[in-house]
Amino acid sequence: MHTDPAAIEEMVDAASHEHVGFGPDGAVTGFRQGRTLPLRVELARQLRRRRTQMLLGFLVLLPFILWAAFEFGTSGGARRSGGFVDLATASAPNFVVFVLFAAGSFLLPMIVALFFGDTVASEASWSSLKYLLAMPIPRGRLLRQKAVTSGLLSLFALVLLPAVALLVGVIFYGAGEAVSPTGDAIAFSDSLLAMVFAVAYIAVNLLWVAALALLLSVVTDAPLGAVGGAVLVSILSQILDQITALEGIRDFLPTHFAFAWSDLISTDIDWSNMSKGAFSAVTFAAVFGLLAARRFRTKDITS
Repeated sequence: MHTDPAAIEEMVDAASHEHVGFGPDGAVTGFRQGRTLPLRVELARQLRRRRTQMLLGFLVLLPFILWAAFEFGTSGGARRSGGFVDLATASAPNFVVFVLFAAGSFLLPMIVALFFGDTVASEASWSSLKYLLAMPIPRGRLLRQKAVTSGLLSLFALVLLPAVALLVGVIFYGAGEAVSPTGDAIAFSDSLLAMVFAVAYIAVNLLWVAALALLLSVVTDAPLGAVGGAVLVSILSQILDQITALEGIRDFLPTHFAFAWSDLISTDIDWSNMSKGAFSAVTFAAVFGLLAARRFRTKDITS
């Protein structure tokens, strides 16, 4: 291969004038930790993944599936009394409440566990985690950016489901009052505000699932193990919560107040259970989150 000697001399001369300095911390001059792994890059990367696209697509489709189940199933029409299933077709707000109840036990925790449990473990399974850290991206920043991205995707999913359910409900059931199983009825405008608070509470209540999944994600290199472990703990907590013999011990289970947001569909709102549920979730999340950060900071990255 022909090489121009003059070009080589120019490159050598240019390289000789480059001076690489080092800061007090040993980093190359000009290096900024805050510029590594920008949030928009990680968010765009996760949105391009097929599992993210399929999951969001399923959340859009789910309300239509549930509407079809009510439409083509045998039904005695909309009622003004009964459980949330019986009241699902009474109005758009009631349909949203039913969708959140139907998804609250398994689907919503699974979504949060998927985004947080897959975030670090997937990089390890692809053998790309060590290259991200070698860029170099500080471990603390890498974990934080991954967690923030997962949080944004989880929050978007939690908002997307009731938003589509509300649209389906308005189209097929009308913008009527929200009726609770106790017979209370609140106006459509008030029910919209209640739904906003309900989604906010659900997001806070699922923080413990997010933190646990993140902890498992930095402990194992198997994404399925991290996601499945967090979902399994959630299911176990729900099973134990059904055992009345445990009495007051059930209050300490992270899922005990998972559906406390249902109190918002009433004329006299009781905030006590929601306060307890939020405090419990934040406490569990803080413990799991600190353990995840500590484990990732000292973990031997080999993949």
